[in-house]
Amino acid sequence: MRGARILLVIAGSVAAYKALELIRLLRAEGAEVQPLPTEAGARFVTEEALAAISGRRVLRDLWAAEAEIGHIRLARWADAVVVAPASADRLAKMAAGLADDLAGSVLLATRAPVLAAPAMNPAMWAHPATVANVATLAARGVVFAGPEEGPMAEPEAGLGRLMEPQRLVEAIRALLGGAGPLAGRHVLVTSGPTHEPIDPVRYLANRSSGKQGHAIAAALAALGARVTLVSGPVAIPDPRGVTVVRVETARQMLDACLAALPADAAVCCAAVADWRAAEDAAQKRKKVPGAPPPPLPLALNPDILATLSVHPQRPRLVVGFAAETENLLAHAAEKRARKGCDWIVANDVSGDAMGGDENEVHLTTADTAEHWPRMDKQEVARRLAARIAEALA
Repeated sequence: MRGARILLVIAGSVAAYKALELIRLLRAEGAEVQPLPTEAGARFVTEEALAAISGRRVLRDLWAAEAEIGHIRLARWADAVVVAPASADRLAKMAAGLADDLAGSVLLATRAPVLAAPAMNPAMWAHPATVANVATLAARGVVFAGPEEGPMAEPEAGLGRLMEPQRLVEAIRALLGGAGPLAGRHVLVTSGPTHEPIDPVRYLANRSSGKQGHAIAAALAALGARVTLVSGPVAIPDPRGVTVVRVETARQMLDACLAALPADAAVCCAAVADWRAAEDAAQKRKKVPGAPPPPLPLALNPDILATLSVHPQRPRLVVGFAAETENLLAHAAEKRARKGCDWIVANDVSGDAMGGDENEVHLTTADTAEHWPRMDKQEVARRLAARIAEALA
């Protein structure tokens, strides 16, 4: 991390006092740290303390900084922008794209990777507004570190505690690409649906949004992996720090996956269409008044998960997803054996899983089936990425 330039946005949370220790640890690793407390953040930690620990003049006032176009200068200066603590209010402003202070202006203008370390009451973290804001930011490429579970400033406990400074340093190091448990590893991820053309204007598809696959790609990159994300057509932004290959059809997705090999692991999260039209009509299929609908012969699409599982360059770990509506565990076990992959992440898609921001899954292996209760898809991604890091260690 030596020589890395880190812009530290300190939002309004009692956990802001930990920013001083975070700065000390980052400087001990040779990083330059520019403190940027928000107006609320400055109520919890003084500018004098931040200046003394960082060795830099503290910046806070948007209009004073604009004498030299400060928000653009800072945005270009930073190798990474870290928001720690990230309050519920700051996450909401980031999601809305507000730029009414120096921190907001820099966050909109930066091209550097952004890491947010949330800190708030557990009820605020679990509130649907915060859940939606986190999902929006993660889809835009913001990496989240924490929160952790533990006692809060008030006499309560739960999920909402700021990640401890030493662990934050590890997350920042991984964000910068210099380290992390998956540093030096290449992971292939597929995401989204495929669109199988029927004619020039129609296609076969499914309801996959790509949210889970994209979140997994971002979580793996946050742990230091080099990630190739093969994505079908989605309406969400690319995760930062990953190589994205865009495809339309299942056959294109298979070609892109094979081209990405070798890889240490593959996570096949895409909802690939099982069938395609046997003939892709060159002209639009016209409705004939009074005539029955024309037949639509189907052809079987290639099985990407099974192909990767038996390929000569088979990744060391192959993970598939099973979208089911009944007999979840039985179908997952059967699919894992039939496909030849190592793990299956099974989820019930009879509700809103394919388009929503939350997921409830079972991680199944040859020996175990572990239930993960309903949680944000970003948290599912972080848990799975951590398990992959353990398996590849």
